[in-house]
Amino acid sequence: MPARAKPPVILVTGASQGIGAAIARAFAAEIPGARLALVARSAANLSAVARDCARLGAITGAFPCDVSDEKAVEGLEAAVRGRFGMVDVLVNNAGKYLGSGVLSTSVADFDRAIASNLRSLFLVTRAFAPAMVRRRRGDIFNMGSVAGLAAYPGSASYTAAKFGVTGLTKAMRAEFKDKGVRVCCVYPGATVSPSWKGSGVPALRMMPAEDVAAAFIGVYRMTRRTVVEEVVLRPQLGDV
Repeated sequence: MPARAKPPVILVTGASQGIGAAIARAFAAEIPGARLALVARSAANLSAVARDCARLGAITGAFPCDVSDEKAVEGLEAAVRGRFGMVDVLVNNAGKYLGSGVLSTSVADFDRAIASNLRSLFLVTRAFAPAMVRRRRGDIFNMGSVAGLAAYPGSASYTAAKFGVTGLTKAMRAEFKDKGVRVCCVYPGATVSPSWKGSGVPALRMMPAEDVAAAFIGVYRMTRRTVVEEVVLRPQLGDV
């Protein structure tokens, strides 16, 4: 970070648990003085993560919000701007796994999967990216999944949503690459997180959330001359 530069404002959605919480803690620990805007629906869990990050040296703010709701995201942008100013790093991590096949997925569940995993990413990006474009500087990380690269049976709506994340990220990269805004999509495989609770898959077959978070830090620290467009992370023993 250049001398005298203010520490970055980093917004993380889905920050109340799992990978999102690990990403927030990683930025708090690794970027001195980081200003963290932490977003999720669960206010109680979000506050606990904010306290952890504050103990690691970050300046934190908790912003409870349903990021699939257009009006709520508009309010979120105003609240974050009022507290911290413009966002430098946007981590679109919010999402939810819904497991069912094509014929067993209800229309309501399909819509929920698209809203939580894809619509939310679009809304939050639309709210915070314009300031990055105006300043000609910023970083956007989108949380994909290996299910957005190859289809898996029994997860039709989730796969469709994550393939949508892949496509939207590519569109963002094409539109923002000459505007100083780097866009990266991270595709994790099975990771120890609440999404896998009750799956019966042993933790040793999955990646630690902290390892996924470390990838974000590594990409962010590269010079502005370099963009990592995609990161694919899989358990060493292979997909589960």
